[in-house]
Amino acid sequence: MLALHFPSDPQVSPDGKQVAFVLTRTEEEDLRQPDPAYAKPRLRSQIWHSDGGPATQLTRGEGNDASPRWSPDGKTLAFTRAASGAKAQLYLLPLSGGEAQRITDFGQGVQDVQWSPDGQSLSFLSAGDDEDKRDERGEARIITKPRYRFNGRDWLPDTPARLWRYDVATGELMQWHAPAVELTGYAWWPHSGGVVFASSTDETAASQWQQELFTLTLAGEVTQFGRWNASVSTLAPHADGQRVVVTGRPEGKGSPEDDHLFVLHADGTWARLDAGWDYPVAPLVGGDCHVGTFPARPVWHGESLLALSTVGGSCGLFRVELGGTVTAHDHQPEGVISAFTSAGGGLALIRESATQFPEVELNGKAVTNLHGRLPFAVHTPERVTFSTDDGEGEGWVLLPEGDARVPALLSIHGGPHTAYGHAFMHEFQVLAARGYGVAYSNPRGSVGYGQAWSSGNYGRWGSVDYDDLMGFFDTALAAHPRLDGENAAVMGGSYGGYMTNWITGHTHRFRAAITDRSICNLVSFSGTSDIGLRFWHDELGLDAHRSADAEQLWAMSPLKFAEAVQTPTLIVHSVLDHRCPVEQAEQWYAALTQMGVPVRFVRFPGENHELSRSGRPDRRIHRLEEYLGWLDRYLGAGKTEKGV
Repeated sequence: MLALHFPSDPQVSPDGKQVAFVLTRTEEEDLRQPDPAYAKPRLRSQIWHSDGGPATQLTRGEGNDASPRWSPDGKTLAFTRAASGAKAQLYLLPLSGGEAQRITDFGQGVQDVQWSPDGQSLSFLSAGDDEDKRDERGEARIITKPRYRFNGRDWLPDTPARLWRYDVATGELMQWHAPAVELTGYAWWPHSGGVVFASSTDETAASQWQQELFTLTLAGEVTQFGRWNASVSTLAPHADGQRVVVTGRPEGKGSPEDDHLFVLHADGTWARLDAGWDYPVAPLVGGDCHVGTFPARPVWHGESLLALSTVGGSCGLFRVELGGTVTAHDHQPEGVISAFTSAGGGLALIRESATQFPEVELNGKAVTNLHGRLPFAVHTPERVTFSTDDGEGEGWVLLPEGDARVPALLSIHGGPHTAYGHAFMHEFQVLAARGYGVAYSNPRGSVGYGQAWSSGNYGRWGSVDYDDLMGFFDTALAAHPRLDGENAAVMGGSYGGYMTNWITGHTHRFRAAITDRSICNLVSFSGTSDIGLRFWHDELGLDAHRSADAEQLWAMSPLKFAEAVQTPTLIVHSVLDHRCPVEQAEQWYAALTQMGVPVRFVRFPGENHELSRSGRPDRRIHRLEEYLGWLDRYLGAGKTEKGV
């Protein structure tokens, strides 16, 4: 873990011939402090650069550097730097030589930095010098909005971040727009006369993921652009200034609906561009080596778009014509492109596979060799298909070296509308190196297999998905006799944690379970999760605040079946997880304790729902140690391959 270097945010230069990106590594704290045993590894990021050859480090300042953004003339790089415990500030680095110039000094830092296409302005979001120290001062916090906490951010500010503009020529910094409701994304119009942004008309609409597009002129005038009233993931304005393409779901469609491309016009009309494409337009294959920002905004190339799409367990770059034709631009059926940018005929991206660590590419050539730094051997998974009522499902088995039988682990992904597949999974490699065989699959509810499969568990969590997982596991055991089905464990995070809890309440076939950032009580989740006000309506067609629906939610809650659980269970949860709140773990721990089930509860401070993917390195290591300790105790592999 400590040897891994994580690439992110690949930004191609305007002429398409260079790339700037972020590389994040682990760095020890000052070992000269009185007790070196307390020195903890921390993440540190810098900007790297390549013109087609091996990448070299570009920034070396104190703190964490991120968000590299090329000026339109390619002569200046804007970036953010967070140093000495302060929030990230905006800097400008002349690429001809010289020191970086600091532009901002805001108490709350800056984010989402963008150049105007004419290069005259820089825009960004910031809460300025707003300060919220109510908790530190012991003051009461008055809550009047439906959304007040969010995963990864904790308390939401009373006043949303404002949009600011910096005049490059004069050095003038001005507050451009103060939205009543938070901006969730924005982009400059190609004519540089302003931006188009996504927001909601009020806080209630925001809590229901109902968004609209708005235009903002240089003079600060705001007007609504068309009518959408639904989710917006990314937005890409066309050069004609009359239309905007968004990725999202139309009004009335919930989270089981795959994201697609829609073109919106100022007159309120809209149309889906990829109507014949039955795969989500988004990078949704899960990996645990994604630290940082991964741009996926569609890019206009004349009258067509380049966009990422998840197909099975892969994610590739596809070209979408305005007539609706979708063709592969760069798609490897056993690979994943997790981020990209395109300009000047050039293309920068991050590519990985189940056996290849993420690398940065510029115009088809890798400019990093991060895989070569790995201090461990990489195991290769084998594909396994399984049968369901709705057709063939897909999964994989990752085995240790050798011919001996090994304990079997059934791992379940979160979402549920994500996918396992061809992304690099450090966790799986650790488990295989320890002597475990890992079986993982995409049951109904997973994405990448068409809309019918994505919504296959709508309204019926714990039914067809349970059948698919058990059916896949049996098929994997039959296909790989080295897997010892009598010495097996089940594990998963988020929705995968929900399914782990559900499974142990409905079968005793597993000797151990690990439930991570899980859900056990669907009723209480509705009132405590940052997405709870809308989530069950989308996923199950139910509302926890209607008595009849609450009974159905309780019927799908693992907690209802806790008295049937006998499987020794490790519970892992982060205190600042607002997606699946820690109260879910507390309820599950209390229930299993009451039932006399062997249980261990590991709570991580200072972490949120993303601990396993981008958490602090020492805490990620502790989490994996807890996993291995629990599995070794009940399944007894505990053999590490030589050199790992």
